[in-house]
Amino acid sequence: MQPSRVKHTKVHKGKLKAKASRGTYLSFGSFGLKAGESTWIKSNQLEAARRVMTRYVQRGGKIWIRVFPDKARTSKSSEVGMGGGRGALSHFVAPVEAGKIIFEIDGLPEASAREALTLGAHKLPLKTRIVKR
Repeated sequence: MQPSRVKHTKVHKGKLKAKASRGTYLSFGSFGLKAGESTWIKSNQLEAARRVMTRYVQRGGKIWIRVFPDKARTSKSSEVGMGGGRGALSHFVAPVEAGKIIFEIDGLPEASAREALTLGAHKLPLKTRIVKR
């Protein structure tokens, strides 16, 4: 998951706010995975969580991803000295504030939905909790 085009490949880091003000309620599904802390989530971490959840539900339900990794991150290759600029584009991250809904799921019984969201939560680098409508 990454943007098809970016206007600026090298962006400022920015600060993550303490709590999210938007995207804190379930909009699509009956159950959701809510962030417990603020952090960046890489695109490959989101994809790993999506894959394991999709594999678990097996056409039984629908999954919505409420965050998108559109912030570009750069890195310099190893054994390169200090200075010389910022470095090449490395990966994309999604800035997630505490309280934001990351995934939503619907069309499953509660036990199955909780299990799928728990499996997805294991792939993410932050504390999460499962919420229901």
